[in-house]
Amino acid sequence: MKKTMKRKYAELVAKMGANVQKDQDVVVMAGLDQPDFVEMVAEELYKAGARKVHVKWNYQPIQKHHVKYQSIETLSAVDSYEEEELKFVQEKNCARVSIISPDPDGLKGIDVAKMMKGQQAKYPVLKPYRDKMDGMAQWTIAAVPSKAWAKKVFPNERIGKAMEMLWEAIFKAARVDDDPIKAWEAHNSDVQNRCEYLNGLGLASLEYKASNGTDLTVGLIDGGLFCGAVEYTKGGVSFNPNIPTEECFITPKKGIAEGIVYSTMPLSYQGALIENFYLKFEKGKVVEAHAEKNDERLQKMINMDEGASMLGECALVPFDSPINNTGLLFYNTLFDENASCHFALGRGYSESVPDHHNMTLEEIRAAGVNESMIHVDFMIGTKDLSVVGITKNGERIQIFKDGNWAF
Repeated sequence: MKKTMKRKYAELVAKMGANVQKDQDVVVMAGLDQPDFVEMVAEELYKAGARKVHVKWNYQPIQKHHVKYQSIETLSAVDSYEEEELKFVQEKNCARVSIISPDPDGLKGIDVAKMMKGQQAKYPVLKPYRDKMDGMAQWTIAAVPSKAWAKKVFPNERIGKAMEMLWEAIFKAARVDDDPIKAWEAHNSDVQNRCEYLNGLGLASLEYKASNGTDLTVGLIDGGLFCGAVEYTKGGVSFNPNIPTEECFITPKKGIAEGIVYSTMPLSYQGALIENFYLKFEKGKVVEAHAEKNDERLQKMINMDEGASMLGECALVPFDSPINNTGLLFYNTLFDENASCHFALGRGYSESVPDHHNMTLEEIRAAGVNESMIHVDFMIGTKDLSVVGITKNGERIQIFKDGNWAF
């Protein structure tokens, strides 16, 4: 794979993704699969003005050992150095960059109940730090190939060829071409224009229907805003949280969702694939769910806490999206969620609440934004999906028809 393309991608992550500011600290979280690319990102962050780049490495096999060998008490504890690290990131207003390269089956065989119990115990300790960081600094997620991931996407290819093909697919999805910065400026503008149109409709709810059985109506926050592509910190700094992204998303109103929805792609969650599942909602909450594969993991996920069984995001992505048109199943939510429309269970985004930067967390929750320790996207788009927006006055406006934008 050409080094020049990787360099352009690294520059895109630093300048458009994180948009690091002069003398700002940056925390980079990455797997061990592509150290050369992480080195490029670190250099581009410094060239963009970073004061100091802190790199943290992670590795799925070690995570499996943690869960297997640690006692539940140890697994549930937040050590003092971990708190100090979070305090540092919050007080220094560090930008955060995640370079992901997970094996979709990397946590297969792990004790799911034990792992999730540890996460549940840690959450109350970690949450106050994360709440204080919300909206204050830039963050972004991008991906690089790993050998296991590449073989999952291209099982009939040799490792070397599979890696090259996955790099090419990532570059295409992320608009890494002759001038990726210019390409992303144009893309951001297009997504923002669509959001502005949607925000001018005064929608109170969204109605989803498809021939696979999906028939779900979701309520929206009063005055709630569609957002997409570019976001802004409280200080007005722009950034692109996801590379790639194709969505216009909105946070639904907690407690208002009626009907059933069927998944259309496998959900990669905690290192395993949950496949062919449905969720039935009453009064905004999942009351029935089943997956043909890894149903136990689905059940544990929606019972992580009170908000885990409620919706935190409605995202509109055309079926005729660049990612879906590759014909690939990436087995990675960062990509697959941008192939077609999706929902997310769990925590909602404050960005959808008007003037959220000047509101307290309590006021944002009171507006109807769901709270949870999880935020898990799952895909529901089909080639015949219909999405109708319903206004406060009962007017019905076709938003999606046959899986794509109706405007």
